[in-house]
Amino acid sequence: MSPAGLSDYRRREQSVTLSQLDEPLETGEHETSQELLTLNFGPHHPATHGVLRLLVTLESEIVRDIKPVIGYVHTGIEKTAEDKAYWKVIPVIERMDYLAYYFNAMAYCSAVETLVEVEVPARGQYLRVIHLELNRIASHLIWLGTSALDLGAVSIFLYCLREREMILDLFEMSSGARMHTRYFQVGGVIEDIPAGFEGKLREFLKVMPKRADEYSAILNSNEIVLQRLRGVCPLDAESLLGLGVTGPLLRAAGNPWDLRKAAPYSSYGDFDFKIPIGTVGDNYDRYAVRLAEIYESVKIIEQALDGLPEGPHITADRKVALPPRHELATSMEALIHHFKLVTEGFRVPPGEVYFPIESPRGELGCFVRSDGSSKPARVHMRDPSFVNLQAASHMVKGSYIADMIATVAMLDPILGGIDR
Repeated sequence: MSPAGLSDYRRREQSVTLSQLDEPLETGEHETSQELLTLNFGPHHPATHGVLRLLVTLESEIVRDIKPVIGYVHTGIEKTAEDKAYWKVIPVIERMDYLAYYFNAMAYCSAVETLVEVEVPARGQYLRVIHLELNRIASHLIWLGTSALDLGAVSIFLYCLREREMILDLFEMSSGARMHTRYFQVGGVIEDIPAGFEGKLREFLKVMPKRADEYSAILNSNEIVLQRLRGVCPLDAESLLGLGVTGPLLRAAGNPWDLRKAAPYSSYGDFDFKIPIGTVGDNYDRYAVRLAEIYESVKIIEQALDGLPEGPHITADRKVALPPRHELATSMEALIHHFKLVTEGFRVPPGEVYFPIESPRGELGCFVRSDGSSKPARVHMRDPSFVNLQAASHMVKGSYIADMIATVAMLDPILGGIDR
């Protein structure tokens, strides 16, 4: 039987099964029905993409309901942040969504900057955009590779890791670390880009679109992958909005909401880029939207690099930003500011603020409340993985358990952000 014929047969079989299960089967004087089975899917299972437990209710191979059970990697990061000086919170907050650490730092630093009324220099804003979009590509590469593994496409995972290594090399050049870089600071970025960074970045920008073309050619010519994605577990934009879902999942259903366009921050209004959207809102659209976002991120980085302003990379306000290292050997005032920031931190006027940004998984917001001390009274993150996870049961009801595995992968959940 051809793959197309197999697909038609599979759809007919599912529709017959579902119609029969809606009412009991009559066999003589007695009525019988399929027995429900509750299955523990995870928390230690490679297809859950983290320490996630799903209580799955099955009727034969049909998913009737799933209930996510979270909390297995709870780290108390938000509570920890309340016991640290503002600038010491950054390396802690980065470790929530561990694939989008620049975005965690961006949301937090922007919230604090709003409270202390510090303006980030133009060069610092552009450098932030460059690293944010590189991080977006790196996050999408991990998602694409691991999701392809769930569908049996093993080679894509290795290819995605190859390109991600190029990005991590760039992060190491600019910050000294490949992950959890602490590159973003209140008021800008910790260091300017070093010599050779621009050349290596331009090499990557030439390579990445070609490699994305290769991913698309491989996956879109794989009939098995297409049968596992097209028309599978769709959910309309209205339902997604009712659940609070944002990011690629919402855009895959045709809603173009993107905070980089809707409420530009950190100079995103200076760049020309498109917002990829889908039409059906199925697993294929979720895959296609994220792949298209890689091309758009490349365009944004190219524009930021071409128009990178001259000037400082961090605010000159020494009350919130560490002084340059070269000043410490010659300036007593710089040494005093450095000592006070490291030991005591800086005080933030009383108030509260919520600052949202567009992360690889949707709206990532940071709420900070200050009581006037050098430590935040409250830090809370609106993590998109936590919100998006509740849409899983609405997507997979009535589908096969194999389709549930593919759909959980398309959610792109990061349990470090969910359990924070």
